[in-house]
Amino acid sequence: MGYMDKYLPASNATAGNITVPDAAAPFDPASILVLIVTLCAFCAPVFVLFPPFPPRKSDALPITHTRLGLQPSKSNLRDRRAADHASPGAAEVRSLFIYPVKSCKGIEVTRAKVVHTGLEFDRLFTFAQLKSPFPVGVDGEAKGDHAWEFITQRQFPLLATVEVELWQPDLDKIRGGEREIKSDETFLVLRFPYRRAGLAGILQSFAAKCSRGWRAVPKEEVLLPVAFPSDGEISAKGYTREPVRVWKDTATALNMGSELPEELRRYLGVSNRLGLFRIDPAGPRPVFRCAPAKEEAGYQPVVSFQDSYPLHVLGLSSVRDLETQVKKDADLPNLDPKRFRANIFVSGTPAYDEDSWTKIRLTDPSHKEDQSEFHVSCRTTRCKLPNVNPATGIRHAVEPDRTLRANREIDEGAPRKGCLGMQVTPLFDRPESPESYLAVGMSIEVLERGEHFFKSV
Repeated sequence: MGYMDKYLPASNATAGNITVPDAAAPFDPASILVLIVTLCAFCAPVFVLFPPFPPRKSDALPITHTRLGLQPSKSNLRDRRAADHASPGAAEVRSLFIYPVKSCKGIEVTRAKVVHTGLEFDRLFTFAQLKSPFPVGVDGEAKGDHAWEFITQRQFPLLATVEVELWQPDLDKIRGGEREIKSDETFLVLRFPYRRAGLAGILQSFAAKCSRGWRAVPKEEVLLPVAFPSDGEISAKGYTREPVRVWKDTATALNMGSELPEELRRYLGVSNRLGLFRIDPAGPRPVFRCAPAKEEAGYQPVVSFQDSYPLHVLGLSSVRDLETQVKKDADLPNLDPKRFRANIFVSGTPAYDEDSWTKIRLTDPSHKEDQSEFHVSCRTTRCKLPNVNPATGIRHAVEPDRTLRANREIDEGAPRKGCLGMQVTPLFDRPESPESYLAVGMSIEVLERGEHFFKSV
């Protein structure tokens, strides 16, 4: 035995009757577990309150702005099957929606200003793709026979899942602030779910859950001003004025596609170049066909990026009746009224009562002087867009389109088309300076009834 061995006992060695134990490890598994749990308990609330990730552009908006619209939990369509939807003599506005970006998620509001083009902020923007008789590269130039053409859920159903927010200046928040904010400095926020591949995607998911809760998923966002930009801003941002086709119309609008991330094009499944167009206030699209003539309305009816007319009215009892006729399955357990993308949802009328309206007046019960009148221009002919689930962006193979075509082919001007809801045009006492509002709870008086004949051109 060596000299030191006499003084360094080995494992299991004994000195007389005394056993010398192994050297104690600095940490055992139980200690490590306690340490991890303690660190997690301490760090979790810190991560939630002060997430160690770059902030989104929109995170600063709540400091000076207020988000427009109702939260889903406060929606006025929560009781859409209520019996009072069909109670005669109690027709009223049950819910109001605006759709700032065509075919994307809508914003439910309780009050909205009526302008020549419909409700304020409605369909100001549309996505479009660059179409050509021959293939166009994503980075190719728009020239020759290339043309911008609007897109909707009809071709790209995932547009239904693109979230839209409007943030308006809040005077109570900005009073005494560091800088002056204009009253029209409203912002548009677009969000869509997108997770990158590999480790970057894992970090995205972790960041989303730390910042916005356990159920949150990674999302990309786009932040844009709503006001039409000045010539200087257009040049600085790289925007361009270009023609864009909407059905048979062509409007010159502002292409703000330079603001769009490439991930959005991939998420939607668009193979061509993707653009985002903002309607030019100086050049809205004129409406003729079934709309009142300029001499009757006192102004030339116009739209932004609506399909055909300024506003869309729909009775909830009509949706409920149609729902009883639609064959349900796992992909269509019920018929959500939001599938039909109306601006004004009406309660208190019999099913399909709106089919014969030709002129209506809406009145605020608490302020009788607050009234709005509308020319009910024609029926809403339906395509397959309502087949898309507005919550998931998944398109049903046949319904409700099949039932609409079978049971609601009621307009001789629209053969083989199902009809549901009505297209309306606002009327003003002073068309040169319209001052009109709509609000939830307004009563609806049918001033005139008559026959309708849809005109496609």
